[in-house]
Amino acid sequence: MPAAVVHVSGLTKRYGKTTAVSEVGLEVLDGEIFGLIGPNGAGKTTTMECIEGLRVPDAGRVSVLGLDPVRDVTAVQRRIGIQLQEAQLQKRIKVREALALWSSVYGTRDDGTRLLEQLGLAGKADAWFMTLSGGQKQRLFIALALIHDPELVFLDELTTGLDPQARRAIWDLVRGIRDRGKTVLLTTHLMEEAERLCDRVAIIDHGRIVDIDSPLGLVRRHCPERTLMIETADTNAVDALARVAGVERVTREGANVVVRARSVDVMTGVIQCLADQRIAVTDFRTFVPNLEDVFLKLTGHSVRQ
Repeated sequence: MPAAVVHVSGLTKRYGKTTAVSEVGLEVLDGEIFGLIGPNGAGKTTTMECIEGLRVPDAGRVSVLGLDPVRDVTAVQRRIGIQLQEAQLQKRIKVREALALWSSVYGTRDDGTRLLEQLGLAGKADAWFMTLSGGQKQRLFIALALIHDPELVFLDELTTGLDPQARRAIWDLVRGIRDRGKTVLLTTHLMEEAERLCDRVAIIDHGRIVDIDSPLGLVRRHCPERTLMIETADTNAVDALARVAGVERVTREGANVVVRARSVDVMTGVIQCLADQRIAVTDFRTFVPNLEDVFLKLTGHSVRQ
């Protein structure tokens, strides 16, 4: 099993009388994409900023690459890359100039040309920051986070406000970071983003970790239910399918017979029943719960925007 590059235990952060994060504990493994998921205001950014060393926790322990991000801030900052949620640059700084500035700060000799090509920004090297689209700005911030070849990359609400095409392009870039042997810790309130990108996720709500697992693992453990929508005109379908082991309820809704079950294991029995009873089917759809369903079940409310 890969080693943990981030270890957090008992992390607590307060702002006055408000506790933003309470006793958070998690581990991020080497080479994975780990997501902190939850609604805005859940404590994702505060947790990440404490791990990055940008905020000092009121309690708990944080270790990043074996170092304390507060005490060993200089050593940590040289080994991590950070993309901030509210990042901005001067309006009239050029893309090439921004990369040169970041390169000089980290003392590297990389002028960023290769990164611009990989991120699809080679044609924008001499463009002012203010002329870039939202997706281009995000790709530039990724380039700035990677300019010093960090071991661990932090991405905070990376695709918020982007159109679907730009969002998917950014997802490909994040996968590329992992494929180059880096570890990624990201935050998002977009459940589809977490499902598509993350190897493991931690659900956080009201400053507390609710559960940690792979997206599929969370769905399997908390929402094993399956709904099958079978389009058939056979009048015997409801009674026949109701007798299948594992089926909880069967109803007819217009042209469809709706089968609800507690487990995916019922699929074999349903298919066998359709074949044995020679029930003609014109459409067969399976509705599988997702991370948003898990979030609703664990927290009692839907994802807040």
